[in-house]
Amino acid sequence: MDYTNTINYDLHLSRLLTRQGANPDPDFVPNPEMVPMVQEHVKILVVGAGGLGCEIIKCLAMTGFRDVHVIDMDTIDLSNLNRQFLFTPQDIGKPKAEAAVRAVMERIPGLKYTAHYNKIQDFDDDFYLKFNIVICGLDSVFARRWINSTIMNIALQTDNIIPFLDGGTEAFKGHCRVVIPTKTACIECNMDLYPPQQNFPLCTIANTPRLPEHCVEYAKIVLWPKEQPFGQGVVVDGDNPDHITWLYKTAVDRAKSYNIPGVTYRLTQGVTKRIIPAVASTNATIAAACVTECLKIATSSYNYLDNYMMFNNVDSIYTFTFASERKENCLACSRCSHDLAFFESDKLQVFLDKIGEETEFNLQKPTLTTISSSGENRTLYMSNLASMEEALRPNLEKTFKELEFESGQEVVVTDPGVKMPVHFKLHLT
Repeated sequence: MDYTNTINYDLHLSRLLTRQGANPDPDFVPNPEMVPMVQEHVKILVVGAGGLGCEIIKCLAMTGFRDVHVIDMDTIDLSNLNRQFLFTPQDIGKPKAEAAVRAVMERIPGLKYTAHYNKIQDFDDDFYLKFNIVICGLDSVFARRWINSTIMNIALQTDNIIPFLDGGTEAFKGHCRVVIPTKTACIECNMDLYPPQQNFPLCTIANTPRLPEHCVEYAKIVLWPKEQPFGQGVVVDGDNPDHITWLYKTAVDRAKSYNIPGVTYRLTQGVTKRIIPAVASTNATIAAACVTECLKIATSSYNYLDNYMMFNNVDSIYTFTFASERKENCLACSRCSHDLAFFESDKLQVFLDKIGEETEFNLQKPTLTTISSSGENRTLYMSNLASMEEALRPNLEKTFKELEFESGQEVVVTDPGVKMPVHFKLHLT
């Protein structure tokens, strides 16, 4: 079908930028030259091409942003088609970023959209520096933290400020956030706004399962490593139908032995991938809010959001906007050291548990190093490399006294979830 020349998209953009509107930026002067500036010279990066990402990409294209890059590491599944409207049955198995870009370019003329079937970690700072604005439509807190940390690091190291818009949805609830690096609160400043990921105690999963989710978790956490159904060392892939089918059948068998109803293929996939329920109308609302803020920032035509908007459509439509405050000792947008107090008799494992379990830090795969009073650089623990983890694991059972720590000594933590090293100053008693 020929979609071209059916809608004059320039007209809609022109109406916004060539005349004064409500709540304008005091310094904005309507100018017809703003239209080609938006279309040709503003470069946008969209991170995520799922339910929310598809809506964002569509809204950007229809608003007039012609130079957009899209990153997504996922491929299209049949279950995506009910809400990720840029995809068709013929796209199943194909990269989401590529299919989404192809779909909008077929429908709207003049677009210069680029797809990246990659992880966000595959690109360095120079790649992100190419963009004027970054918009995230992610369902992963880990990915949010990483891209936020990257943009904050760029701002702190190079003084290049890349405005960052974060959208998120969960069923009938959602949010839109505007982050101006070093000026407003970032994602890391408000990590406590994200609910902790639900985890079930292993003793319950193994001994007293009561829910269908317990049976799926047992198949994933206990039986998969034990039976290695797809070969030694193969980890569960939530996007692999064969893996999900094995987990589903295994969970059904366990559920039958405990008379637990409700184990389905869809539930198995949801528990395995930690799928968040999605509603198309919520995605559309939050995407529209994100792209509206993007246009405001790109053109300075209107005052942009300050800085967090909540949306709730459970019982009726409700929105609330507030100014989230920066955190002085934020892991991402500040460079300060974090003070922690321990006893000399505490083991290094206590420190590891604290930085991993507390929402303030949430460092799940840390590498710990320190510099002794004699200037010696020591690696205390490394979780990412199996051989080093095994070699350094005994340090976790040693006390700070046994490790010859002095009060005030720093531990430097690197973690895949944050771009910059995190410094902790330990006060020992």
